Amino acid sequence: MLPERRRRVIDDTTPVDWKNVEWLRRFLSERGRMLPRRMTGNSLQRQRVIAQAIKRARHMALLPFAGPEGS
Repeated sequence: MLPERRRRVIDDTTPVDWKNVEWLRRFLSERGRMLPRRMTGNSLQRQRVIAQAIKRARHMALLPFAGPEGS
């Protein structure tokens, strides 16, 4: 099996906000799961803040808990 290519989506200038759904989608896979730090290039603290924002957006029904509809 070939190793998966790293997808760097690092952006330390944008403030993390659970209402910024389009920005948060960059840290989700096609199936709606959070990407790990090794793929995003985030620091541990930044990854935790982004994870918390994604969870809040999911609870406010801005992001789905599962992947795209019909999958």
